[in-house]
Amino acid sequence: MSGDKPIEKMSEEEARSELARLAQIISNANTAYHGDDAPVMSDADFDALRRRNADLETRFPELVRKDSPSQQVGAPASAGFGKIKHAVRMMSLSNAFDDNDVREFDTSIRKYLGVSDPVAYTGEPKIDGLSLSLRYEEGQLVYAATRGDGETGENVTSNARTIDDIPTVIEPAPDVLEVRGEVYMSHADFDALNARQESRGGKTFANPRNAAAGSLRQLDAEITRSRPLKFFAYAWGEVSEPLAQTQSEAIRRLARLGFKTNPLTRRFDDLESLLDHFRAIELQRATLGYDIDGVVYKVDDLDFQRRLGFRSTTPRWAIAHKFPAELAWTRLEAIDIQVGRTGALSPVGRLHPVTVGGVVVSNATLHNEDYIAGLDSNGDEIRDGKDIRVGDWVQVYRAGDVIPKIADVDLAKRPKDSEPFVFPTICPECGSEAIRDEGDAVRRCTGGLICPAQAVEKLKHFVSRAAFDIEGLGAKQVEQFYADGWVREPADIFELYGRYGQGLRQLKNREGWGEKSATNLFAAIDEKRRISLSRLIFALGIRHVGESSASLLATHFGDWGSFQNAILSAQVGEGAAWDDLLSIDGVGAVMATSLIMTFHQPAERDSINRLIAHLDIVDAAPPASDSPVSGKTVVFTGTLEKMTRAEAKARAEALGAKVSGSISAKTDILIAGPGAGSKAKKAAELGIEIIDEDAWLDLIGDT
Repeated sequence: MSGDKPIEKMSEEEARSELARLAQIISNANTAYHGDDAPVMSDADFDALRRRNADLETRFPELVRKDSPSQQVGAPASAGFGKIKHAVRMMSLSNAFDDNDVREFDTSIRKYLGVSDPVAYTGEPKIDGLSLSLRYEEGQLVYAATRGDGETGENVTSNARTIDDIPTVIEPAPDVLEVRGEVYMSHADFDALNARQESRGGKTFANPRNAAAGSLRQLDAEITRSRPLKFFAYAWGEVSEPLAQTQSEAIRRLARLGFKTNPLTRRFDDLESLLDHFRAIELQRATLGYDIDGVVYKVDDLDFQRRLGFRSTTPRWAIAHKFPAELAWTRLEAIDIQVGRTGALSPVGRLHPVTVGGVVVSNATLHNEDYIAGLDSNGDEIRDGKDIRVGDWVQVYRAGDVIPKIADVDLAKRPKDSEPFVFPTICPECGSEAIRDEGDAVRRCTGGLICPAQAVEKLKHFVSRAAFDIEGLGAKQVEQFYADGWVREPADIFELYGRYGQGLRQLKNREGWGEKSATNLFAAIDEKRRISLSRLIFALGIRHVGESSASLLATHFGDWGSFQNAILSAQVGEGAAWDDLLSIDGVGAVMATSLIMTFHQPAERDSINRLIAHLDIVDAAPPASDSPVSGKTVVFTGTLEKMTRAEAKARAEALGAKVSGSISAKTDILIAGPGAGSKAKKAAELGIEIIDEDAWLDLIGDT
């Protein structure tokens, strides 16, 4: 056999066959050792095989395979990570924290789909690691990218190739396959790594997740290779052909292609079995050997997943059921008040540092003054009515294993001289009165633009990633420019260069700046003078207007002039402009009131107008400009028989239509099912076109 023949006596064809044999044997050994914890050979035999493979490649360099074991060892140091745009966006997940949340999720799924029978789900452990996307073309690993912001991630291909669980070649495979999963580190490997780091005087890690993330993002792939990283595959992005008809079948196919999939992943035909699986995994949590923080449920039927679709940042067909938060007791040393960009006074508890769930916690949110007093938003008692005082011994938990909160107070350990906490009625930042509106749990500063906390936080929001996203102008730079009086409002950012005597000369000589960084900043600012309408609306930081809401408003009004004029002409609670605002699906009275109040305050309006003078605002394009209903306002009423109301609405919006909940003179089409009542009557009076569901499906081509 070629495996016994000396390398120097081998022909080229024999060498090719031997390299293929070695690749398979070493790959199997790696799987047995790292994946199954069941070594099939000694370390010495394994090393001998790798040396033979290396010697063959030295003698026959033209025969080096793409899946060669030598390619798994490491890669040359990189000057930095490039960026990779995901072909399919990497989404986050909605969370459930108890069984009722899961039942509500199931109810919403069946309601959306219009089914009464139980829906099948898969349940899989939620790995506490770093999300990674692997792209394969014709079976070859092309690149690996981190999640990043969901649209663009870091290129970590060289590092990913050093992870034994990630195959560089898969077969038989679709022409294009993006495999998504989680890079993680086991508890044992984490402990060993920290011990090595400590013995060398190096940095130790707080938890396995941080260790995994830091190891994957090393600029030197040799460092990544020395770190014991693992990978579980659980999803996919772009595929040239369907993997399967169900989630569970697709996961099994990924396993057949050579990917590690979690052995605790199961399919269940009913909700109660799914919840039993959650409890079973929870009992095993401490003995798994790696960190998980919950169980992810996914609708098993991929056709159902397609119908359910996505929200702005999360899929409708999946949810993460988080484990009950871990608890720890510590002392509350102080209560500080922070002022946010909306003027909200937010109390923060300063704790004697304590480890909760593997993370050192020193701060906890206290929400508002009612929460400190032992009341919920309805005025009902929480924590058995126990208030929270400085000096108290408190029980801390991490909500969703992330946000520290206080669960309980030990009154037996309360200091005898403790006093109830008095919530301030004066803003600690500007001295303005802090008031609490009726029905609002939050006390807010009335200082507005004169309050430095609000101004700075609004500016930070303005330059944040989802808003203007100005490269080189982050929170630190905003604070610096504000303290120096250079930037007090958003418009000042676009006047920086000219206002300070050729700003480049002024900025490049400041500490922390140079000519290149200053030049780059001004170029980045100029690049952002052209901005989409939705980003601009979100960047204004108007209370109750989030990223998704800004997109809805932009789509509805189309351009800045129409949006601004509509808000300026509206009056809270009355008039056609008010009704038009409320007709936008997703816009309620609270958001509409916030918009109107913002634009009707002279100081705020003048600040916005100064900003607009510097911008080229890109109009919002309808999702499908060539559809027969693009730009039309439609209303659904009565009972739909071919699809659920939620599906009908989503389909209409995807075709560029505006879906309203009420009939007005601006309504173009009323789709009336059986049981249509007053809306059909009003539409007839206004001369609005009325069609049934079949005619609607014919119109949009969905028959």
